[in-house]
This record gives sequence, C-alpha cells and structure tokens, in this order.
Amino acid sequence: MHEHLGEQFTMDDMARTAMYSKFHFSRTFQRVTGVSPGRFLAAIRVQEAKRLLVCTSLTVTDISHRVGYTSVGTFSSKFRAAVGVPPTTYRQLGGLTEPTPLAKRGPDTRSSTVQGEVRVPLGSPPAIIFLNLFPERVPRGKPVHCSMLQRPGPYVLTNVPPGTWHLQAHSVALGWGAVSGRGSLGRSRALNVASCGPVSVGPGARVENVDLNLRPIDALDPSVLLALQYIRTVAVDAAAAS
Repeated sequence: MHEHLGEQFTMDDMARTAMYSKFHFSRTFQRVTGVSPGRFLAAIRVQEAKRLLVCTSLTVTDISHRVGYTSVGTFSSKFRAAVGVPPTTYRQLGGLTEPTPLAKRGPDTRSSTVQGEVRVPLGSPPAIIFLNLFPERVPRGKPVHCSMLQRPGPYVLTNVPPGTWHLQAHSVALGWGAVSGRGSLGRSRALNVASCGPVSVGPGARVENVDLNLRPIDALDPSVLLALQYIRTVAVDAAAAS
C-alpha cells in the first residue's frame, strides 16, 4: 500500500499479493492492524496527501491522483472528513489546522471517567503526550474527548460521554515543531503511539486500568490523522522553550 498509493487496486489484488484468499486476507489484516484493509489504505492516502499539500506546490487535482483518487471531489470530501478542513484550506494554513473546540460540559454527578497509566519505552526523550477518544480505531475528524500530559504516568479523562470509544495516544518529542518545519507528522520518527479499545463507558461510570504502552509508530499502524496540529505544535514548541 505505502509503495503504490497512486495505483487502483482492489481487495482481490491485495489478497493475491499476500497469497491469501480474499476472506482470510481481510480477517488477518484486521486482526493485525485493528482496521480493515480499505480503511487502512484510505488513512495512509490522506496522510500522504497532507504531506504533499504542505511540502509541494502540486495542485489539489494532481495530489488526488497521486494518492489514488480518480475524482478530486471524492478526494476532497474524504480529506475533509478525516482531517476536518478541505485540502485547499489545509494548505493555506500550512498544516496548522486549529481544531474545532469541543463542547464544554459543566459539573455532572453522573460524569463518567476513564483512567489508567501511560508508559513510554526506557530512555525515551522528554515529550508531550496527547490522549484522544474516537468512535473508531482510525482517528478521524474531531475526537469526542482530548487531553494532554506533560510526562508519562497516571491520567484521568473526566466528563467522558457515554458510548464505546477507542483511546488513542501519541507523543511528540519536545522541539519537534521547531525543527520539522511543521510538516505532516503522520509517520515521523518523533512519533510514539498507543491505542486501547473498544472501551465501553456508561453514565456515571469510572473505567479504570485503561493503560497505554507507547512505542514507535510502524508500518502496521494507521496514520495519525488528527486535526489537532495547531494545538500540538504550539504545545510542543512551548514546552521545549521552557
């Protein structure tokens, strides 16, 4: 997938390449990555489009073709659904898309919480850790809840809405924003990731021991498509300067 983003290929083509039956390939791929082959492919196509929009002067039409879309309209709608803004706006903002503010909730005696601990590999450099709850395994659009940690350790997410969520975490080394030119972070060496889910949260529930072990992102991880680049870059740069 990573090497042939611009090509048109089907599930049958992917299964044939893996020398599996279509059913066995799809089932095995989802067991290993947590998402279907189609969703995984869509995620890395949008991630590459983000990089091309920020780092090249290619037109949106050219970029859509390079990442495997024959229709620029389809590409634009899928990009907006995943990132939160249209491709042209993403380019104009230099990849620093400010997230849509989450609804603020007041004190609630039925407020639900999710808590646990975030661990990092031994010897990891100082980093900002971002925690986000999404309805799906692949991060898309606005999270239902987000938080930030200055260091690994215990965390508590409060006022979590009832539902079934996937907790996504990623950490960015301090100073990344300043040295990277604020480009797309989707598969950067500066990025560690972890996920847990599905996590079921009921009204007034306290869900404990939702622990996360951060590790370097690899080829089997869905790309980080969060529309949180602005707050992430500002936070990392500010922490590095302090």
